Amino acid sequence: MSITSEPLDSTDFDALLTAVAGPVLIPADEGYTGELSGFNLAAIPAADVVVGATNAADVAAAVRYARSNGLRVSARATGHGSPIEGRGTVVVTTSRMTEISVDPVTRTARVGAGVRWRDVAAATAPHGLTGLVGSSSSVGVVGYTLGGGLSPLGRQFGYAADHVRSIELVTADGIVRTVDASAGSDLFWALLGGRDGFGIVTALEFELFDLPTVYGGGIFFAGSAAGDVLHAWREWAPSLPEEAGTSVAILRLPPDPNLPPPLQGQLAVHVRYTHTGDPATAAALLAPMRSAGPILLENIDVLPTAALDAVHMDPPGPMPSAERGCLLEGFPASAVDALLAVAGPQVVSPLAIVEIRLLGGRLRSPQRVPNAVVGRDGAFSVIAIGVPAGPLGDQVGEHLVAVDNALATHSSGALLNFSGRTSAERDALWSADQRTRLETIRRRHDPTGVLRPADPTIVG
Repeated sequence: MSITSEPLDSTDFDALLTAVAGPVLIPADEGYTGELSGFNLAAIPAADVVVGATNAADVAAAVRYARSNGLRVSARATGHGSPIEGRGTVVVTTSRMTEISVDPVTRTARVGAGVRWRDVAAATAPHGLTGLVGSSSSVGVVGYTLGGGLSPLGRQFGYAADHVRSIELVTADGIVRTVDASAGSDLFWALLGGRDGFGIVTALEFELFDLPTVYGGGIFFAGSAAGDVLHAWREWAPSLPEEAGTSVAILRLPPDPNLPPPLQGQLAVHVRYTHTGDPATAAALLAPMRSAGPILLENIDVLPTAALDAVHMDPPGPMPSAERGCLLEGFPASAVDALLAVAGPQVVSPLAIVEIRLLGGRLRSPQRVPNAVVGRDGAFSVIAIGVPAGPLGDQVGEHLVAVDNALATHSSGALLNFSGRTSAERDALWSADQRTRLETIRRRHDPTGVLRPADPTIVG
């Protein structure tokens, strides 16, 4: 572990203004609301002070101010995650920390806390390299990676957290530190998978992969064929090799003119697919799924890895949402039928998406450097997302619970980034021994609770 700053305590707000290069805002200030706004428009965050950090020193000053004034502190990067909300808090926004350096020789990248995956793709693609980006490149690198980081390429390469080289962070004492695996750091273990409550991460260094293109995209089937498609997918997906990844999603699409005409206002079943090997082999593996039902639209081809967003086609802009996820030990016919009963085409539902994603492969393998990522035993990951707005907005919660209950006999735990659970529920994601170790590390580095863990939302 290395230390690159010394603490300087001050309860003086004017001193904070002087110490921070970026904006420092209170609720009465113009720009306060915009600084706090995030991807999930259903969240209404609030804080006593918002610090727009431009570097690690700004973050350290904010933490020292919070500690000296008996306040709690958390960070917001790209806004997909949820910071501590309410009075008595300082929120540090790190969206201005967008430095990126790529070393094509060592195949590594170092990024600031505000960097999104699309920024990494722009910097690495000219070298034919890629990081383990998730289904949406608008997601921030840091929060996604610390929560595990599930990529469409994960079955071949593992979780993004498995490939982190070093972490720069500000701990609860207001000191900038760098931790890595070589020092056997307890913070390094806990941050990678435990994510919240150990420090505010200001930069990551991680491995890149030589993968300029992938074969991928998706097939949109008519929603009326949901049963046939899901049953076909559950039999087909587990037979795929590690270099292939797939998910299937029930989508309730809005009448958005930006969508392709066959999809506007439709209920569709979307089979997503990636393969990192020979395109002819990849196409042959996918062929059995093409006859699963009537096809509304297909967009599968060889893609630049930087264009991986085209596989899942996640919404690019902010929207109100609520979500709930779980892991499945298997996806038998009874689980498909139970899911269709609460989220299939015959149900009037506010759930915009119910996705089942194939896990396994290197996602299950022991990692080279141990970390706290949960879910390695899961065979499938499920995430349901609803929009708490419009005529059915007030029913989102009960529909999320219905999906969870329908799959309960087949489920065990959840991925942290996909759990959508409160901090109390989240603790159950780790084993008893892991929980004890995580809590011991938190108390050692933050005995007064300056960095209270935030309730997680989807970040990947």
